[in-house]
Amino acid sequence: MSAEVDLDGLAAAVAGASPELDRVGQRLAVALYRALAEGAPVPAAALAERCGLGEPQVAETLGGWPGVFRDDAGDVIGFWGLALPEMAHGFTVGGRRLYAWCAWDALFITPILGQVAQVCSRCPVTGRPVSLVVGPDGVREAEPATTVVSFLSPRRPWADDVVTSFCHYVLFFASPEAGATWADEHPGTFVLSLADAFELGRRFNALRLGAALEAGAPAV
Repeated sequence: MSAEVDLDGLAAAVAGASPELDRVGQRLAVALYRALAEGAPVPAAALAERCGLGEPQVAETLGGWPGVFRDDAGDVIGFWGLALPEMAHGFTVGGRRLYAWCAWDALFITPILGQVAQVCSRCPVTGRPVSLVVGPDGVREAEPATTVVSFLSPRRPWADDVVTSFCHYVLFFASPEAGATWADEHPGTFVLSLADAFELGRRFNALRLGAALEAGAPAV
């Protein structure tokens, strides 16, 4: 289980695999998460206005980041763990149904949004539904209470294949036993408790997003 995992080291590894962000990039990333969580595609012009930046600067920055997915109009519909199109992990915020790319995304993105999220998924071993209530301060409810998360430490920088190279290995399981069974069949993976997975997200956010997290957070 996660008692033996170095959360600081793991957070640093995940941050190191992510695109490097300066202060403007941090502000832009937080704003994009919060805009996307409003449930509609995000145009570069609207994001620029939200951030107080020029549209050309925003468009250039987004164009240089991997893991930014757009619709036919060029508006953002998926960004670093959060998506509008349907995926395996339901993520409902403020009554708006969104989706997370992987189990851990639902845990680290919730504090960025500063809101309470309802998460629904399914254990791939038992087939049992998994549901969580996650707040900015941690996991408030879990059904089943024994739910755990699988994880994979990144070994290279993430690119547009992050969903297949990382997210497909980061799942919810109904119990530690189910998680261990799956991890034994997938070399390099291991199991984290919900508390440790959320804490990993908190440390990752602190490394990646810094003071940008505190600016304009919605009320819980």
